[in-house]
Amino acid sequence: MTGPDSFAPAPLYIPQDVDMTAVKAQVAASGVSASPDAKPALLDIVNQAHAEGIDLKIVLLDHNPPNDTPLRDISTVVGADYPDATVLTLSPSYVGTYSTHYPRVTLEAGEDIAKTGNPVVSAQHFLHELNSPEFPWTGLTIVLLIGVLAAAVGARFLQLRSGRAATSAPGSGAAPAEPEDTV
Repeated sequence: MTGPDSFAPAPLYIPQDVDMTAVKAQVAASGVSASPDAKPALLDIVNQAHAEGIDLKIVLLDHNPPNDTPLRDISTVVGADYPDATVLTLSPSYVGTYSTHYPRVTLEAGEDIAKTGNPVVSAQHFLHELNSPEFPWTGLTIVLLIGVLAAAVGARFLQLRSGRAATSAPGSGAAPAEPEDTV
């Protein structure tokens, strides 16, 4: 039996060495939480995103967690403070994101191309993916359905036409002639 708490979200996994209070304070101040050497270039990308109408926040970790799950959880915690923002969290090998504006498929496509090991290049790739037009799957589906329907109607029409042609051919409906008795 399921109860109201059976659909509770999974608990967040934030590594103990990540100070979320400091991360959130840095993001609140500039939109970027990163080491001083990486911060200026990441700020440029955040500013470029803002110029393109995207509220982007970036968190950079200097080490990898055991897997990529904590990066998405960090992005989710930061994104909770900015409901219209898209949050990108990077580590040397992993990427995690959060957004209420972009669909998960777009975010994951951006994550895939953002795994470069260079945080600036990764952030640029991610921003580029957010700006890329999505493939019009709905339009393609409609065209394919119309094509299949037209092919089915055409096949049925040809089937009926060939059936009529076979029944109206001379001698096609008559019984075979009996041979004459010749003695």
